[in-house]
Amino acid sequence: MAKENDHDHEHSHLDEMDIRLRTLESLLVEKGYVNPDALDAIVETYEKKIGPRNGAAVVARAWSDDAYLDRLRKDATSAIAELGFSGRQGEHMRIVENTDEVHNLVVCTLCSCYPWPVLGLPPVWYKSAPYRSRAVSEPRAVLSEFGVNLPESTKIRVWDSTAELRYLVLPKRPKGTEGWSEERLASIVTRDSMIGTGLPVEPKDQTP
Repeated sequence: MAKENDHDHEHSHLDEMDIRLRTLESLLVEKGYVNPDALDAIVETYEKKIGPRNGAAVVARAWSDDAYLDRLRKDATSAIAELGFSGRQGEHMRIVENTDEVHNLVVCTLCSCYPWPVLGLPPVWYKSAPYRSRAVSEPRAVLSEFGVNLPESTKIRVWDSTAELRYLVLPKRPKGTEGWSEERLASIVTRDSMIGTGLPVEPKDQTP
């Protein structure tokens, strides 16, 4: 398995639903009902921009408001709904927090359960068979392939998302962000950091 921007693995190990969707898309494109570029743009927007921005707002609020963080720990679904993010696929939420001692990684081993209200559409690799199996059996190797190399002393905890319970990783707040506004904090929160396959953008690497 490779990073998201390495596409070799994305077109293998497709499950039956993926195959059906791709077949339907091909037929619609062939008949001229769908513009493939427009479709790609819509998917790109919901997968990487609109959805993850919601989750980033949740993380930024938790980083900057201890009272909110406490509510998030006690009842993540309600706390997330306070910010206007709720609905189907987001009814049963739990926050898992990264620390110096523990790094959390989310997977759905049976299908592709995913918190749509806060993360948007699940990426293709999240639904792939290699990720769903290897995230459990060799999480450290998987993280390394995503560019996340953790100290051996850091424990990796894998959470299996289900229809009854979905997880959102609360990444560690990077040093050097003290005094930042919530909007600026949200700008360094990546979608992958809320799944556990990535980390927030370091302040020194942020585009001005």
